[in-house]
Amino acid sequence: MIESLLGSTDVRVLRRMAAFCVLGIGLSVPAAESLTVKVHRKIPHDPTAYTQGLLWWQGKLYESTGRRGQSQLRRIDPASGTVEHHVRIPVLFFGEGLARAGQRLVMLTWKAERAYVFGLPRLDRVSTLSYRGEGWGLCHDGRRFVMSDGSDVLSFRDSESFVVVGRVAVTFEGAPLAHLNELECVHGEVYANVFQTDTIVRIDPATGGVTARVDATGLRDAAEAQGGDVLNGIAYAPELERFFVTGKLWPAMFEVTFVDESAP
Repeated sequence: MIESLLGSTDVRVLRRMAAFCVLGIGLSVPAAESLTVKVHRKIPHDPTAYTQGLLWWQGKLYESTGRRGQSQLRRIDPASGTVEHHVRIPVLFFGEGLARAGQRLVMLTWKAERAYVFGLPRLDRVSTLSYRGEGWGLCHDGRRFVMSDGSDVLSFRDSESFVVVGRVAVTFEGAPLAHLNELECVHGEVYANVFQTDTIVRIDPATGGVTARVDATGLRDAAEAQGGDVLNGIAYAPELERFFVTGKLWPAMFEVTFVDESAP
């Protein structure tokens, strides 16, 4: 079971680590940075959007939304929050994470084991991809897709075939970190929402270790929190060197940077 999940190479590494522990040889785990959110701007967000994925491309935001019969892919004006264009996926499917690879957007579904591929910039549906298991979050690091399924494991997938080419187990301070949800690939690292929390983590995809923990509590005021759901949605705009974050059914989106909470 472990080998089928992680692969034989990863299993050998885990067994060596276990042997070191039995022998009393300590394995030092670097402490993760503690970061907080600095808000630069608040933008209106459709409070009916059950946000599942968020990304930035050429000055626009692209969002995937969930719930059967309501799942959409949207292009949003980041200046006003206005939905400029949207397309629906079939009513029986529950939309999930979203990623861009070249001129394609790939949108996961939750339990249907199918991803929809859309062309840019028109958002025309061009093909589908298949996978096993649940689809949660997705990003593309320039070479491959990175995908989450709600567990503590990230899978790496070929850009064309979508077949699994590797996996890594994610740990925080040496312990498995599950419920990884929406993903964003930034400068060789992976940012992930931790489902049902106000926490975003930064992950080293080579080791699976969490290198930073972002406390995103307090983004919404009391009125904005009424009727909203969990934090979900991370997009990075390289031209601005800023992130956009939002949540399911949130009436607002936030343009932010992640900063060291201990800094003056």
